[in-house]
Amino acid sequence: MKADGGPLMQLKDLRKSYRLRRSLAERMRGINRTVTAVDGVSFAIPRGGILGLVGESGCGKSTLAQMIVGLLAPSRGEIEWNGIGLSTLSGDARRVYRRGVQMVFQDTHSSLNPRKRIRVILREAVIARGLSRSAITPRVNELLGQVGLDAQLLDRYPHELSGGQRQRIGIARALAMEPSLLVADEPVSSLDVSLQGQIINLLRELNETLGLTIILISHDLAVVARVCDQIAVMYAGRVVERGTPDKVLTAPVHPYTQALLDAVPRGLERRGRQRTVLPVEAGETPGGCHFRRRCIHAMPECSDHDPELETAGSEHEAACLLVRRLNQASPK
Repeated sequence: MKADGGPLMQLKDLRKSYRLRRSLAERMRGINRTVTAVDGVSFAIPRGGILGLVGESGCGKSTLAQMIVGLLAPSRGEIEWNGIGLSTLSGDARRVYRRGVQMVFQDTHSSLNPRKRIRVILREAVIARGLSRSAITPRVNELLGQVGLDAQLLDRYPHELSGGQRQRIGIARALAMEPSLLVADEPVSSLDVSLQGQIINLLRELNETLGLTIILISHDLAVVARVCDQIAVMYAGRVVERGTPDKVLTAPVHPYTQALLDAVPRGLERRGRQRTVLPVEAGETPGGCHFRRRCIHAMPECSDHDPELETAGSEHEAACLLVRRLNQASPK
């Protein structure tokens, strides 16, 4: 389903830092060390669309997802929900937001209570939504139907289900709150290849039938290319490229996105072709572009400038000095 109307959510200069454990000498000298997981992320989440968030492990995708659903508080920046800042919400307004934004977790073992039957897990979610007692059982059965499961599974425990079935139960539990936004954090990474397509097809079906806005977090470019309307590529806590799949995955302009695509196996036709191999990242990169130590196109100016997202074409942005140079060289 294509996005329509204004954005459902806006992220404005969102940042999250963690204080690292200090040694005895550092504590005595009053030295504090921090690591920044999300570093100034700003973009809009289209209403009714599917946004893919991709990048290497440790780039900040999951931290960003937890801030969106309210599990983590930003260190700086603001999240706007339907034009209203989350920092201003309290009481009933805050509860409405928490119901409207739900998350599907990567680990299907730890995200479901192993001591409770599936019936209880879903009933608790339906009760939390505030339905009357007479409506609970019909709603539970309806949720199972929405995710393609049989009611016979209700009396089983999570460990008695397959990984794909557990993930469908996680999706059903999230749908019980009737959300406007579903954040799926690596929903297929722990599943067999044969099951991954089923879960991805389910998410696409929910988007089309319910008008559900979805953020799909993944490191699998093939997955996001299949279902997403927009793609944002993250590196070192920042969004380095954003746009439609045909722009980001077919004609990428940021060197990091190009390297990610070059790492995707494409069969025998790749033999004999030169690949972009990223060197291992060594320590932090103080100042300038965070990617410059691994970039094959790095210039001296990259040490002095930390590029922001700039237009690289219609529905396409990238944070790279190469884009700025191309824009300056192009005729007005």
